[in-house]
Amino acid sequence: MGIRLNPQGFIAAALSAALTLSLASGAWAQQATDNSSAGNTNGGGMPQTQRQGDVEYLSGGVGADESHALERARSQWPLGLNFTGSGSDYLADVQVRIVDSHNAEVLNATSQGPYMLVRVRPGQYTVRASYKGNEQSKSVTVPAKGGTRSTFHWAIQ
Repeated sequence: MGIRLNPQGFIAAALSAALTLSLASGAWAQQATDNSSAGNTNGGGMPQTQRQGDVEYLSGGVGADESHALERARSQWPLGLNFTGSGSDYLADVQVRIVDSHNAEVLNATSQGPYMLVRVRPGQYTVRASYKGNEQSKSVTVPAKGGTRSTFHWAIQ
């Protein structure tokens, strides 16, 4: 006893399979390009690790889960940056540019939240952070062991 499909049944089965595959590939594409903690591969509320050249970084901290995850991970990253506004409000959308001691740019990115963790080689760097057109610049030394932290504060909303 064999199974026979009429032409309409075959077409319906083929369309169903094609729809299933297209939905699955769309979900995969979304996950591959999503930089937030929603649907990321790091888990635990951690934002996606980004890469620029040989520099890796995480940025975020919007929401309690993401904020706590970044605070816990801070000790594993050589450079930690924090961005605050008036009344110690946390800031996002801060333009961050890091240059090395030879003035070569190693990172140029926009923060997705009040925390940015950066994996750079040990050395001297200048961090330029700009929020709503107001730029601040700080020199930082990243040690061979451990890490360094720097907080940028703007007295504007």
